[in-house]
Amino acid sequence: MAAKKNKKKADDNTIAVNRKVRHDFFIEERFEAGLVLEGWEVKSLRDGRVQLNESYVHVRNGEAWLANALITALKTASTHIKPEPQRDRKLLLHRKELGKLIGAVDRKGYTLVPLNMYWKKGKAKIQIALAKGKQLHDKRATEKERDWNRDKARIMKIR
Repeated sequence: MAAKKNKKKADDNTIAVNRKVRHDFFIEERFEAGLVLEGWEVKSLRDGRVQLNESYVHVRNGEAWLANALITALKTASTHIKPEPQRDRKLLLHRKELGKLIGAVDRKGYTLVPLNMYWKKGKAKIQIALAKGKQLHDKRATEKERDWNRDKARIMKIR
């Protein structure tokens, strides 16, 4: 019982993780952004009702927007609002960061993808990344390398 109490609660602030991104993209640079949310969305995030699987970030009118992220409304949400689960949500970034992102997307052909969502000092934050798409042979090479590292660890453990 004492072992369970000593366990770190590092993942306690994590809301959602987009695991598919690491398989489909090479991650170049990461940024932390705030989110503009409505009250019912914050309640749903606290309950863990968010999916980032098919979501992406796009830039429109000099602002970054999180698109296609699914935040499911709670059944106890207020009756006077009509929740939109997949609406575009504005991301809060510094102007310098936005300029860097816009330049990389427009000129260098990068894609903006969300990596994970978490709580920081009571505020919902999202980690986004500049990424380049992987081709099929890149995915195979990554999988082969991961398998080799796993086998190597097994061999070293046996000896």
